[in-house]
Amino acid sequence: MGYRVIDKDKYYRKGVYRHFTEDCKCSVSMTARIDVTGLAAYSKEKGTRFYIDFLYILSKVLNSREDYRMGYIWQTDELICYDEINPTQYVFHDDTETCTPVYTKYSPDYETFYNEALRDVEEAKLTREYRLDPADHPNWFDASYIPWLSYDSLNIELPDGYLYFAPIVNWGRYREENGRLLMPVSVRLNHAIADGYLAANVFRLLQQETDAFVKR
Repeated sequence: MGYRVIDKDKYYRKGVYRHFTEDCKCSVSMTARIDVTGLAAYSKEKGTRFYIDFLYILSKVLNSREDYRMGYIWQTDELICYDEINPTQYVFHDDTETCTPVYTKYSPDYETFYNEALRDVEEAKLTREYRLDPADHPNWFDASYIPWLSYDSLNIELPDGYLYFAPIVNWGRYREENGRLLMPVSVRLNHAIADGYLAANVFRLLQQETDAFVKR
């Protein structure tokens, strides 16, 4: 787990960071739909799991820009940028109606990531433990699929004053609209290190990377 400490006096969002860590601690949440028509067809043709294919694309997007890899060390009041962030995915158990968190290591190589994510999912199916361990996984972001609903809006609340900088991303079931498959995605970012532009940019990059992925 590598990271570098950001000089807050030279940080390009210095004024915004100060305001949203001292005066008004809050987050930015946004929900939009992305076109996954091509990705759904790709997964079906290749016999891969759509969920893991999208998880790879999401992880690639969030690793592509430093703004999405920021962290905060409260013990030393340090703003940091991780070299890499990894997805915490979740396995749902039908028998208990509970979830097991799964820590999957990100790899820019699709084949490596896919195989490791699939292995992690299969291992998690054998347990019913919650096993959430953020203290030992500081550079992991939350990536949660909500397959039961193609929703229109979702908001994640965190305690006031809690400077949690890791992205929180949820997505729901895709649905057909005008011959295309559109999937709702929700992104939560801390306002100290992201604004509306950076939140909206996640969706632009997701669409861009999704379209590029199916053309590989």
